Amino acid sequence: MNQFASFLFSVVIAQLTCASGGLAQDSSLKPIKAFILVGQSNMQGHAHVRTLSGFTDYVDDKNNPRVHEKVGITSLSSNGLRNGTLTSGFGASKEKIGPELSFGVNMNKLLDGEPILIIKAAWGGKSLHTDFRPPSAGPFVFSKHQLQRFEEQKKDVAKIRKEKVEATGHYYRLMMEHVKNVIDNPNKYSSLVAADQKIQLAGFVWFQGWNDMVDGNVYPERGQPGGYDSYSNLLAHFIRDVRSDLGESELPFVIGVMGVGGPTKDYRKDQQRHKATHQTFRDAMAAPSRMPEFKNSVRAVLTEEYWDSDLGRLVNRRDKINGQVRRKVKDGEIPRNRQQAEKEKLIKEQFSESEARQLELGVSNAAYHYLGSGKIMLGIGKGFAEAMLELSESRKQPSAVK
Repeated sequence: MNQFASFLFSVVIAQLTCASGGLAQDSSLKPIKAFILVGQSNMQGHAHVRTLSGFTDYVDDKNNPRVHEKVGITSLSSNGLRNGTLTSGFGASKEKIGPELSFGVNMNKLLDGEPILIIKAAWGGKSLHTDFRPPSAGPFVFSKHQLQRFEEQKKDVAKIRKEKVEATGHYYRLMMEHVKNVIDNPNKYSSLVAADQKIQLAGFVWFQGWNDMVDGNVYPERGQPGGYDSYSNLLAHFIRDVRSDLGESELPFVIGVMGVGGPTKDYRKDQQRHKATHQTFRDAMAAPSRMPEFKNSVRAVLTEEYWDSDLGRLVNRRDKINGQVRRKVKDGEIPRNRQQAEKEKLIKEQFSESEARQLELGVSNAAYHYLGSGKIMLGIGKGFAEAMLELSESRKQPSAVK
């Protein structure tokens, strides 16, 4: 081929490459890391966006939510499917946040600005023993105590058994279906993913527990040593099944250990009756991270470390006022229509201006939802991201999903 013909050939190749929309370049795109976030109401997130005031990484000086362009998110929950670029409002409603916000922002920072995708699936009020029950754990088995109680209450045991079979593992299947749909066609769920770009599963975060912790029928010895051992066993099955179903045998797995109320060693006098139950459940949640088979691939994050004890004390004081007012109404000291006014009067008398402001901007929900506190939820999300990075650095990078 002479020099002129060689030149023409190179021009034609260049034009074909441009005409194809740069397919040659797209096919060499690095897979985008995807992180799966799953759980119940605290993974959904119940911190109102107003509690983000002053957190400048997440809101501007007018408290408008920032949009984090390098983090895509697809979230499946009780309010349907929502896809987009990470910002406030991917919590339990468009006015709330969960750990996904801080997790995404911090994970992106820890990966030196590398774009990432969050695949979230969370529904409030769901258990591991039934709703998220993993396939390898087998069917739910009612205890003799439960069956006896049903018969004493003259309930239709056959109907209850049938309903339990239908409910068992339902949300595990929904979660897995959502994740696999995103893997198969990521560009459909996030504009951050190029047409020919693949997904690289980089980690899984599990944040659940309340419905199991409070279920005395399924865990009749809760609060006693070993009372929640079956939860630990179920969670180990869950980890194995998730990895097997996704074809990632060493997928980094972070367990968000329930921590509402803070460390149990710091519980107030009025919290002591819950101390044993809370601690034994937390120990059971964290237990899989200590199993030899999960060494260097499963990490437990104690979310109690992010509890805001000052805010908790203010809420406790406010709750005592609410109790006093309810008693006054019950005893006929004040009419029911004066209840709210009386609460506001007592709070004004017993709280400083700064304390009242802290309550107003810091609390938006109940204690079991971490007070609906943006500060707490942001801390938890960051803790998840840091734990995920530590796990990722302790193992080889996962291969891209075919």
